[in-house]
Amino acid sequence: MPWGPEAKQRPDWMRVRAASPGSRFDELTEIVRSNGLHTVCEEAGCPNIGECWGRGTATFQIMGDTCTRACRYCAVTSGKRGEALDPLEPAKLAAAAERMGLRHVVVTSVDRDDLPDKGAEHWAQTIRALRRRNPELQVEVLVPDFLGAEEAAILTVLAAEPHVYNHNIETVRRVQPAVRIRGDYDRALWILRRAKELWAEHFPERGPLLTKSGIIVGMGETDDEVVETMRDLRAHDVDVVTIGQYLQPSAKHLPLDRWVPLDSFRRFREEGVAMGFGSVFAGPLVRSSYRAEEQRLAAEGGSRVVAY
Repeated sequence: MPWGPEAKQRPDWMRVRAASPGSRFDELTEIVRSNGLHTVCEEAGCPNIGECWGRGTATFQIMGDTCTRACRYCAVTSGKRGEALDPLEPAKLAAAAERMGLRHVVVTSVDRDDLPDKGAEHWAQTIRALRRRNPELQVEVLVPDFLGAEEAAILTVLAAEPHVYNHNIETVRRVQPAVRIRGDYDRALWILRRAKELWAEHFPERGPLLTKSGIIVGMGETDDEVVETMRDLRAHDVDVVTIGQYLQPSAKHLPLDRWVPLDSFRRFREEGVAMGFGSVFAGPLVRSSYRAEEQRLAAEGGSRVVAY
């Protein structure tokens, strides 16, 4: 729940439904717990957890629950070092995805600046395990910036053949330094473009790589700055963009600046379609992995339908 003064005026459209008793929420909880897995749904306090888990989908978080960054907007636990990597985690995640009957899985991770390769090889092992156990599964990766090992790490991940390569830019250029620890606006853009370039250079037989990025609004930006960020993403050949409302996790986090009105989200959707994104998901409760399979299918089908 947000803690800033703006939270007192929480609009009706930010209210979410709790998980229904007897839905797949309980089943997913058991699967996650029994395999010792982490989900960003829980770690980041996602407002859609009831809906997504009730539908049998979750976003898995690999490499532990401790991030070596401490971004001001993020609810994930932070520390100087993360826990030791679990060599069985890729197999556990693949087993969980099979048990859930998933067609599209989203995997993300904490930042692991404490690891020599920033966790790239563990990422690759996870993707391969998922594809090996579930050959028809579509694997979407929401990767960190792999700071200090960017190009080698990107290539390592791509070699494992993910279907969607996602790296979130998070916010607009002006606000970025104030809210992201060691994050960089231009580096995020470079990562998204470079992933496509490396894919085309090394794996041309696989066809084009679908890239994706997300923006959080309500952290001090203006609507015009959001549109400018969308233009920057499109100029770097990003196919899918998601835009959602910031929720302040606690009193210690970045204060909520504003509740972004529905008309603004409508504008973002219309502007994004005009820019040529394959799909644009923009709405108060949208998160990067929210209805991720629908996002991918919209982009692949060229419908540019956006709707939320």
